[in-house]
Order: sequence, then structure tokens, then C-alpha cells
Amino acid sequence: MKRVTVRVPATTANLGPGFDAFGCALGLYTDVTFEETDAGLEITGCDEAYQGPDNLAYTSYCAVLASLSEEVRGVKIHIDAHIPICRGLGSSAALLVAGAMGANVLRGSKLSTQGLLNITNAMEGHPDNLAPAFYGGLTASMVDNGLPVTVSFPLHPSWEFLALIPDFDLPTTLARSVLPEQVSRADAIYNISHGAMVLKALELGDEKLLRNAMQDRLHQKYRKKLIPDYEKIEALARTYGAAFCLSGAGPTLLCITRDKGLSQKLAGKLPAITQHNWEILPLHVEFQGAQAFPEE
Repeated sequence: MKRVTVRVPATTANLGPGFDAFGCALGLYTDVTFEETDAGLEITGCDEAYQGPDNLAYTSYCAVLASLSEEVRGVKIHIDAHIPICRGLGSSAALLVAGAMGANVLRGSKLSTQGLLNITNAMEGHPDNLAPAFYGGLTASMVDNGLPVTVSFPLHPSWEFLALIPDFDLPTTLARSVLPEQVSRADAIYNISHGAMVLKALELGDEKLLRNAMQDRLHQKYRKKLIPDYEKIEALARTYGAAFCLSGAGPTLLCITRDKGLSQKLAGKLPAITQHNWEILPLHVEFQGAQAFPEE
């Protein structure tokens, strides 16, 4: 086998209080094709700045080959990305997952999905986006003795996920830099209790419980200052009964609702309360996770 295309879903991490633990795969995708060649490295489909050996798809590709004690040959990588970069929808995790799966498939699929998650988590540092990208659906993850452990949770079928994607980005490094090194006991207890309720509310389809549970004291109150009009948009979403949170580190904002007309309601009100353009993107939950399509 010389060629494989890997399709990886977008992911939203944290879901309010589940900081660096909760994640959900969504129906927006990046496709990455890997073709072994006799030449060196060639990367197409992305900005020139990302066409070198530090491209995340290539670094994870090489990491998997190293774990297999396999030679890194020439490879042509083509990236067809529909997940926006630096918007809090798992664009970096998608490339890591794609590279890991691409290398594994091209060399005989010797590693399990857990093995690939172990390798990529060592690169990313936290599994909240990686786990749902690999497995699909709603996941919660922890790191135990340096290795990620992931479990899946059920979702009520009536939920609508709306991603509000702005016309500006927010690098994850900046979003992490504003977080405190230590938190109070009260804030830690607050997040533990609210996180447990988030998972149950998503299972039951309980809008009121989810609205109340999806509050956080560990990261959102610091990061929202980096996002213009955050509080105005949150107030608008809550007016319509939606649960509201940052998607990952932001700046994309996430509404979870059972109101199928919410996107139209927001579209009529958002322009009046913000100077930025916000794309309102309805997304279904992707239960399949990343998929590989090999070609002979």
C-alpha cells in the first residue's frame, strides 16, 4: 500500500467545566492524504509556512514510524482542511491524528487506536481533543502514569450544536498564558460538581440542567477577556435558553440547544451586538471518529 487518505472530525473541548478532559467530535472535517514516494517531503494544500518538516501531520507521521522502528521514506502529504485554524475546533489535533493514522495504515496497521492516542497525546500534552477525534462522540479523558485513558458517554439525540466562529483567531498559547497556575479549593469543587452534571445533562437532554451545569471557574472567566463581545453573545444565547461555553480555548463559542430554530434567531440578533463577523455553523455530533481510506 502506497497511499491513504485520513478524514478527521473537528472537536470541541472542555464543554465548560471539563477543562482538558471533556471533548466531542463534530461534523466538520480535515482530509489528509499520504503517499509514499522516492523523493523527500512534499506538503501541499496549506500555507507555505506549514509546508516544512514541523507540520503537525508530518511530525506525528514520523513519531509513529519511530515507534514502529520503521524508516521514514519520502512522502507527499496533501491537506484539505475545512476545520478553521486557531479557532478552538481541534485543527491541530486533527493533523496529529491524521499523521498518526496515515503512518500506521501505510505500514500495516500494527498499532491500535489506543497506541496512536498514546503517541499523539505525548506530543499534544492533553487528550481532550485527540480522544474524540480518534473515537468519535462525547468522551472524557484523563492521563494516568503518563498515558491517556478515555471513556465514551451517551448523548441525547435531540441536541443541536451551534458553533459561532469569528473572523479572528486566538492562538492556544495565548489562551493558556492567561490562566492562573493555582486555583482555589472552592473553584476546584465547583468544576468537579458541574462537570459531572454536564455529562448527565447531555445524556438526558435536560436543557435547564445543562445551562446551569455548563459554568466554569478554571478557564473561561480568564479567556473571555480575549474575545470581544463575549458577554453580550453569552447573554443573547441564554435569552433563548441555550447552554453556552467556549469551544476549546476559543475564540469559537458553542451553543448547545434543543431549539432547532436557534441559528435563525441568533443570525437576526448577532450583527447588532458585535462589530465582528460571526459564522453560525450548525454541526452534528460525529460518532464515527477518524477514518482511513487506503488505496492500492
